[in-house]
Amino acid sequence: MRGLAGSFIESRSGSFAPILVLAMIPLITAIGFSVDYTSGVQTRSTEQAALDAAILSITTMDTASTKPQRQVVLQDTYRENGGQGTATLNSFDVSANGTATAQASASFAMKTVFMQIASIPTVAIGVTSAVNKAPALVEATFKVTGVSGYWNKTMTLYGTMFGAKEGKPLMTIDYKYGGGTDPKGYGTTTVSKIDSLGVATVAQTQVCKVGKKAPDGVTLNTDQFGTKYYCVDTMAAGNTAGASIDVSQMAGLYLQMNVPSGNPQNLYSNDPATSNRLYSSTSKDIPPAEMATGQIVDIFGLVPCGSTAYQAWEDGGNKVPAPVSNADFFYNVTGKCDFNKRPNNTRLTQ
Repeated sequence: MRGLAGSFIESRSGSFAPILVLAMIPLITAIGFSVDYTSGVQTRSTEQAALDAAILSITTMDTASTKPQRQVVLQDTYRENGGQGTATLNSFDVSANGTATAQASASFAMKTVFMQIASIPTVAIGVTSAVNKAPALVEATFKVTGVSGYWNKTMTLYGTMFGAKEGKPLMTIDYKYGGGTDPKGYGTTTVSKIDSLGVATVAQTQVCKVGKKAPDGVTLNTDQFGTKYYCVDTMAAGNTAGASIDVSQMAGLYLQMNVPSGNPQNLYSNDPATSNRLYSSTSKDIPPAEMATGQIVDIFGLVPCGSTAYQAWEDGGNKVPAPVSNADFFYNVTGKCDFNKRPNNTRLTQ
């Protein structure tokens, strides 16, 4: 039996080998198609990731960029992220409220290896991507509502422009104690806008004094110590809203409170060690809440679009945590939002 099997294998006169080869062609073809299919799936995944990265990149371009300019960046970013073939920006629209939407697609003719046996030299790989970007803060208007205390202090809004490493002052709110013997202490507060050259322009002046009678049209208040006082506001000509600060070109914002008599003397919204001295609320009916200890405060996130936030600072005279009633520095800030190149609230929708 063993001799018969050996003779069959060594035989050169039969037709078994050609039959075996013919029988294996479908199997080889199936395996080859599987290899090309797997390669296609992997290529599509790479193309999708590259297109997603590319469409996100064009939402952070300057707001004045044209669609052709965004197309160039889309294609370049697509290639830089491993994309092959052509990426096309199908649409880029900004609605009246500043919401941006964009759609893009990419296609690539992937060369096959085994499918060429079946006269299929390439396989079309196509991907699509869409993005939605919510409006971002482009203007913040600050208005003092009441500052008090025996300590002089200055709050400064700093903005870091896109591409810059350091922030520059955009606005100051400066308080000077006016003297007196009342328990709380009142004085003069000056709100000033600062332009790109560092020139300050006064937008609001508030003078608070102790007195049992207020001038006509001015409200007489009573503080927690029972002291009667009133505050007189003087706004810049043609301005009743406050100091309107353009932040559309700012990648970052932070607040500093400088209190020469305090300990520490400088409080920062972007310093986890001192940010908890800042209070904020988005409703005038809800007292401002103290920021959580140990966190960096996002000023963009504290200023709502189209409405007002109510903020305060504890200048260092009291330990925190403490109720907002201990604070001595109160102001409102109203936000205006529109399309902006800041990468805020941007999400892929396809």
